[in-house]
Amino acid sequence: MVIRRAEPADAEAIAVVHVRSWQAAYPGLMPQAHLDGLTPAMRLPVWERLLGEAAPPRTEVLVAGADGSVAGFASLGPGRDDDVDPAVVAEISAIYLVPEIWGAGVGGRLMAAALDSLAAAGYEQAVLWVVDGNTRARRFYERGGWRPDGAALHDESDGFPLTEIRYRRALRR
Repeated sequence: MVIRRAEPADAEAIAVVHVRSWQAAYPGLMPQAHLDGLTPAMRLPVWERLLGEAAPPRTEVLVAGADGSVAGFASLGPGRDDDVDPAVVAEISAIYLVPEIWGAGVGGRLMAAALDSLAAAGYEQAVLWVVDGNTRARRFYERGGWRPDGAALHDESDGFPLTEIRYRRALRR
């Protein structure tokens, strides 16, 4: 598995990983009809836009893959929450892998690369949001030194209630 910066040509593969990961990770946490209705075509415009941005504060996207394939990705950039200083606090806004490689160590390598990139950019801390009931993801983050920081988000924008918990960790320089 090679980890590299995503290119605009990766947008379609990232959209596929995004949808497949959600459909595998969120049954029971989101309505099944919502998950069943997700398609890569729905996610593609967002990834095309993000990967096409050239000027700061561009979101950096890293991909993990082999032989030109994309098996996972991480999206990172300045913190977006009103209560953080985006000059010193970064956010990992997404980290997803195809379900077939969960537990194989790729997520840890992808997270390490994301954290190294943020530290090299001068950030002191990073935050991320996780669905409250996603115990698999929460265990993954906690093994990596992330801790809940007390912030919670209650969202009903997709037509169903969802609670997310914010995690935070210091970055090494």
